[in-house]
Amino acid sequence: MISEVASLYIIDGLASEFESQFRRASPLLSGSRGYISHELHKCIEERNKYLLMIKWRSVSDHLISFKQSTAYEEWRLMLAPFFDSAVEAEHYISIRLPSTNSDTSKVSEGPI
Repeated sequence: MISEVASLYIIDGLASEFESQFRRASPLLSGSRGYISHELHKCIEERNKYLLMIKWRSVSDHLISFKQSTAYEEWRLMLAPFFDSAVEAEHYISIRLPSTNSDTSKVSEGPI
């Protein structure tokens, strides 16, 4: 399994519309070969910045199966008008770490 990570910079004033459009576009992604899951996070420090994390079975599932598909073309047409700059995505693999306490009840969702 690999993680695709992309920083998305959205045109000022279009964040709410982008989030709504992203929800509509999500089924195009989730129906793709090799897709496992995805998350969209809004940055606290930079109001028009988002972090998109997508888990794929392999890099080729992302770069070939998805990016060369008609679903990707539709995804891009739906979301590209909101981007303030080119999206750069990178791929990561997990590093096994010792188990830690998984109690998330103490995690703050607000600014530090």
